[in-house]
Amino acid sequence: MPELPEVETVRRGLAPHLVGARIAKAQTKRADLRFPFPKRFAERLEGRRVEALRRRAKYLLAELDDGYIWVTHLGMTGRWSVIGAKRQPGDFYYAEPPNPAHTHVVLDMEAGRKGEATRLEFNDPRRFGYMDLIARDAFDSHPWFKGLGPEPLGNEFHAPYLAEAFAGKKANLKAALLDQRVVAGLGNIYVVEALHRAGIAPVCAAGSVSKPRLEKLSVAIREVLEEAIAVGGSTLSDYASVDGAQGGFQQRFRVYDREGARCVTPKCGGAIKRAVHGGRSTFWCAKCQR
Repeated sequence: MPELPEVETVRRGLAPHLVGARIAKAQTKRADLRFPFPKRFAERLEGRRVEALRRRAKYLLAELDDGYIWVTHLGMTGRWSVIGAKRQPGDFYYAEPPNPAHTHVVLDMEAGRKGEATRLEFNDPRRFGYMDLIARDAFDSHPWFKGLGPEPLGNEFHAPYLAEAFAGKKANLKAALLDQRVVAGLGNIYVVEALHRAGIAPVCAAGSVSKPRLEKLSVAIREVLEEAIAVGGSTLSDYASVDGAQGGFQQRFRVYDREGARCVTPKCGGAIKRAVHGGRSTFWCAKCQR
């Protein structure tokens, strides 16, 4: 499933084609994805201007000029394509060209200042993605968003916050970080990578981690996410983009998917271990992560 850096990469790729543009025509080719589309969804999108495109956790949020927010979650296989563009939103993440049989939403944007109309298509083979329209004044209380923790790249995320959030918690640190009520948008890959950089074992109790170590962890989380966004996220299968560039962050994995490999920490010499926690693979070095 795309994690925060992949969703942010998609947002940045879509923004030039959406923000400030008006949706001339919208089509839905089925009644639902993971959930049914809102009533009159395509009709309600048509004629609307996109005023901003934000990201909250792993959601894309298009703010419309009628006071509604058009929400998209990519699910496991959802992707947006800009028809005719040489580079695609999330180009680094997706391994294969989209199959037109799985295109479920089509948007035709009005011609902009350059006189070129843009077509956007949402493709989702497994249909675990979903969309909705939420009134702006109801957004913060919506069940998808009201319980989310702070953004890990925002000003509210720091060591003192983590110390307060983890106080008394016996759950292991990795599970605590994956709890979206604690931190919004963190996923498995970037949690295990950040824990390795911070030198903290994923299985230690969250409430037992000292404030100095939480400071290292908060910095490591920011660094991992910013580095991943800079290279377009992670591709988890062989892939070269249209210009031959290999993407992206998976080439920099220190522990993820490296079971049995030597730890890259200088002078460590340990081997990467793997275990399954909560149905997800955990990778770490038992020698330098404590």
